[in-house]
Amino acid sequence: MLIYKIFRRAEWDAFRAAGRTAGAQVDLADGFIHLSTAEQVTGTAEKHFAGESDLVLVAVEADRLGAALKWEPSRGGALFPHLYRDLTAADLVWDKSLPLGATGHIFPEGVV
Repeated sequence: MLIYKIFRRAEWDAFRAAGRTAGAQVDLADGFIHLSTAEQVTGTAEKHFAGESDLVLVAVEADRLGAALKWEPSRGGALFPHLYRDLTAADLVWDKSLPLGATGHIFPEGVV
């Protein structure tokens, strides 16, 4: 099962340079990296990245993350994937631009 992380361009550039990340400021504050399922990622974009352009969407295979991946209640009691370790370049399946259209972000075909 693929799960997703949205990066702002500066966060993405830092991740690529280092080959790993402990996440964005909100992730650091919460102590884990926030991820989303395909069903959740549009809501994540709307809630946390509304109106922002120059974003990058990355896909991660949940099964490869092992015990560091926890499914915990969040928005409305839904279970969200939270990663309790750094996300590494080796964890990524793919990365794609997440452009902003007139009605919101335009997700790659097959994600939502």
